[in-house]
Amino acid sequence: MQREDPGEGRRVAVTGVGAVCGLGWGAAALWDGLRSGRPGIGPFHRFDHSRHRTHLAAEAPEAEALAGVGPGGRRLSIADRFALFAAVEALGQAGLAKDFRDDRDFRDSRDEDLEVGVYFGSSTGGIYESELFFADFLREPRRARLSSLVSQQVNAPGDAVARQLGVTGPVVTFSSACASGALALGAALEAVRSGEVEVAIAGGSDSLCQLTYAGFNALRSVDEVPCRPFRAGRAGMSFGEGAAVLVLEPLARALARGAEPLAVLAGAGSSCDAHHMTAPDPTGAGAAAAVAAALADAGVAPEVVDFVNVHGTGTPLNDAAEWQALQRVFGNRAGELPLVATKALIGHLLGCSGAIEAVATVLCLHHGELHPVRRDGEADPELPVSLVLDEPLRLPGARTAVSTSLAFGGSNAALVFSRWTGQA
Repeated sequence: MQREDPGEGRRVAVTGVGAVCGLGWGAAALWDGLRSGRPGIGPFHRFDHSRHRTHLAAEAPEAEALAGVGPGGRRLSIADRFALFAAVEALGQAGLAKDFRDDRDFRDSRDEDLEVGVYFGSSTGGIYESELFFADFLREPRRARLSSLVSQQVNAPGDAVARQLGVTGPVVTFSSACASGALALGAALEAVRSGEVEVAIAGGSDSLCQLTYAGFNALRSVDEVPCRPFRAGRAGMSFGEGAAVLVLEPLARALARGAEPLAVLAGAGSSCDAHHMTAPDPTGAGAAAAVAAALADAGVAPEVVDFVNVHGTGTPLNDAAEWQALQRVFGNRAGELPLVATKALIGHLLGCSGAIEAVATVLCLHHGELHPVRRDGEADPELPVSLVLDEPLRLPGARTAVSTSLAFGGSNAALVFSRWTGQA
């Protein structure tokens, strides 16, 4: 059962979302693709991958690569551009800013005293552009432009959002592998709750790059076909790229200004396995601790959770450890609880994965429908999960959902979202 309402001051609404991924530009493209169960994972062209074991990724369409970019955009990395597009879309849906492409500064469309913060997750920032620089440098050192390195830092996407939108509040970047985006959302939640900021622009961004693609291929952690979470034949992850942003603000403030919340971010939790640099704790204890902390923060018991958006990378060890974690938290319900596996459709977005899966979770709650994944191969008898397969699962009564992010190094994060029912 849910605990007594902690009060309006601790209820934080999601009033806007934005996304870019291999399924297209915009949250609508993300939702349409997720509902179809059609993977956005396929051949890609960002760089030469002929020497690698695998040749698939969920590459964002190139058609709108400059979308949402204002003055100074030429020095922005692809990851920065993803981040800006998602931020502008989310702010537009929240009713907090006009379309950024009209060159209006965000500061001109808001109250001068409104405190806004940016909380972002990223794993590689603009390293793809750095790879291009060093390739140019090796060919013709004198012609290589140092300006290509301006956006190399991992904090660049969040900083680009703050700079382009005129955000003068706190700007914080998290880089803790696959948990980064979820950790950023957890920090944003606390900042809004505490009153440090009135509005948080929270999410993550990462682009495909040779460093991670080569590295995970060398580890033999990438599947040769689109990833197959929890299936018997799973052989690794699939890479993706993009950005996702959620606009967070106090529920009372959102309602007072006439906004229609998409959901409530009710809780967040984190933990560390303290086990191994790359392998998860096989007992799932660390992941379970993060979920338990998020549920406690939200004031909800495990039995009221309606579905889980699992980390679900499709790697043999990670999926097995996550199943152990689900059993620890949900007990006998673990095998019956509906699971959605967003990575099977958009790939693993690294530092952005927790953020874009948070958007997917919000959309599932908002629409009362869980997106499916393809029934690719036999189920793993050792992991008897209830994965949503082939067709969307109508779940109009769903009120509470958990999203998990379980990273290299044993960094775990979990988020709890509640459906907005129209009652304050």
